[in-house]
Amino acid sequence: MLADTPITPQPYKSVWSAIRHSLRYKLPHYIGLDRAIAFTVLGRIIQGLGSVGSVLLIVHQLSAAQQGYYYALWSLVALQSVFELGFSFVILQVAAHERPLLKFHPDGTITGSDTAHFRLASLLQRAVRWYTSAAVVMGFALLFGGARFFAIHQLPSGPSEWVGPLRVTVLACAITFSIGPILSFLEGCGQVASVARMRFFQSTVSVALAWTAMLSHHGLYAPAMVLIGQGAVASILLYSRRHLLWPLLKLPVGDRGIIWHREVWPFQWKIAVSWLCDYFIFQLFTPVLFAFRGPVEAGRMGLSMSVVTQMSAIMLSWMTTKAAPFGSLIAKKDTPELDRLFFRSLWQSLSLFAGGAVLIISGVIIAPYIMPRINQRIESWPIFLLLLLTALSSHVVQSEAIYLRAHKCEPFLVQSVVIAFSTAASVVMLAKVSGALGVSLAYFVVLGLAGIISATTIFSSKRSQWAQSRT
Repeated sequence: MLADTPITPQPYKSVWSAIRHSLRYKLPHYIGLDRAIAFTVLGRIIQGLGSVGSVLLIVHQLSAAQQGYYYALWSLVALQSVFELGFSFVILQVAAHERPLLKFHPDGTITGSDTAHFRLASLLQRAVRWYTSAAVVMGFALLFGGARFFAIHQLPSGPSEWVGPLRVTVLACAITFSIGPILSFLEGCGQVASVARMRFFQSTVSVALAWTAMLSHHGLYAPAMVLIGQGAVASILLYSRRHLLWPLLKLPVGDRGIIWHREVWPFQWKIAVSWLCDYFIFQLFTPVLFAFRGPVEAGRMGLSMSVVTQMSAIMLSWMTTKAAPFGSLIAKKDTPELDRLFFRSLWQSLSLFAGGAVLIISGVIIAPYIMPRINQRIESWPIFLLLLLTALSSHVVQSEAIYLRAHKCEPFLVQSVVIAFSTAASVVMLAKVSGALGVSLAYFVVLGLAGIISATTIFSSKRSQWAQSRT
């Protein structure tokens, strides 16, 4: 009977076609997944998978004390934000505001407003000069400051195994630091998807090099290998854009460029202070715990924070890839489209963030039963929950900051200073007394609760003020 039943393949094909159409078009549209976000998310996923692999390698290749040195090196790398001072974001926004007046051609030529052309060239030239000088100063500061920190806090019986990794990491950090502003400039010029694709390849190469360092029993060199991979891949992109960048670098600007002290500096110094505050808000945990509680407890917090940070970076891709489009829409005075794009991206990213947080906390809860060795190297689930809740709150604050800063202003200056001071003070006071739990609780109260309340109040006030000024 069954053999005689006629088979009609068309319904199956039509259902399958509908599923493929939904996955290819409807789902990306629903979650806001454009080309730039796709490459950025893929890169972050590679980093996330790389972090998972690195966790396994750290557990098997590094001692508990070495794990502390490993994450302390990463905290040292994060100090580059002190020297960067948010200049890359300023470069991106200034370029994005000039972009609507220009047309960029595939061969690298630029047509349109001569004034905007000269202003764009002056922006790139100043950025290269500033970052080249800052990279040299930063290299010496991190090298000598890092050596002093590790020498004071190293275990009395432990060898100075951090010396070589510190030197290579600082050198690689200086190289990638000097490349960063040019990437921000390209994003501001509308090449967000190209830079996002490059960052995807950066993640792939960096993970491969970091794992190679781990597997060859040189795990403390892994941070340096990540930076070397990033610098190598970025250099390839810059070489491919030489026909755009080199003429701008050589263009004699004279007095036709941006008047920096009047047009940009009032915005830049505020961004610089807020950017500096971010270090004390997000990167202070590991070095403080390293100093007060030793490398083992610092290593547990460092690994746990890296998991939360990786997921936060993935979800923030929905907003960071919109920073340049936000600036261009503001330059065009298209406020309805700006608001539509912002709130749609915010809710999409928040929904995905919540789902990711549930998966992570579930994994931490069951870790003692299926991965006991890894469980000994990470924080307990209550601490993880506090970190995730704080990260979710911070995601909203950072999204609001991207929206406001796209207007080339920084209303979060005072808020950032107060939150940073409160976070630093509470972390230092509680680290020695109550360790990771006290630090995480203070982090949640200061940034997770007070931070989002104050930031959202400022965000709503500025939007209302701008709406009234337009009527």
